[in-house]
Amino acid sequence: MQDRPSRFIAACATGHIGDDLVERAVTLTVARTQGHPLNWCSDGWRGYAAILKRAYRQPLRAGQRGRPPLVVPPYVRLTRTIKHRDEHGKLLSIEIRAALGKVIPQPGTTHVERLNGVLRDRLNALTRKTHAFAKCDTTFDALIHLHLFEHNWIRPHLALRLPRERTPQRYQHRTPAMVLGLADHPWSFLAFLTTPLHTTSQ
Repeated sequence: MQDRPSRFIAACATGHIGDDLVERAVTLTVARTQGHPLNWCSDGWRGYAAILKRAYRQPLRAGQRGRPPLVVPPYVRLTRTIKHRDEHGKLLSIEIRAALGKVIPQPGTTHVERLNGVLRDRLNALTRKTHAFAKCDTTFDALIHLHLFEHNWIRPHLALRLPRERTPQRYQHRTPAMVLGLADHPWSFLAFLTTPLHTTSQ
């Protein structure tokens, strides 16, 4: 699940496409964003609307006795981009349809599709003809998550750079984490491997 303005990958799930896989990714995204309003874009697969309803529904308390009904908040919006093709696979038209709420501005799955292409380009285990197999699910998940960490925290994105004035460098290069205010500079793998993480038990 990718935040389009910042290109930050909030969550992902690996496996065979289906309700269980998408529900894992959606549930993890909702938990990491703490239920904040999000605009969702998807392709023509019909399962997203029902999964989002289950993830976001909240009890509507009206002061009456009994169990309150579960409703989806009005700020949850899902827009589907459906591509219609002929028998040869040629694109004929693109249909924009609101599955939840109103149609969001500039809908589409272009950024996620581009990220999928980048993953195939950088990870040999994802290419169609390769000898670099990931022989178990743990190895495959580690490859994906390590690359997503590099995407979010280490590698600056050209679309996120800002112009500078009166400095030798023309642009300030930013990572998706810098856009969200999670970091003030691009990380390195050395910092990733040597920075201590302090946690507190509750």
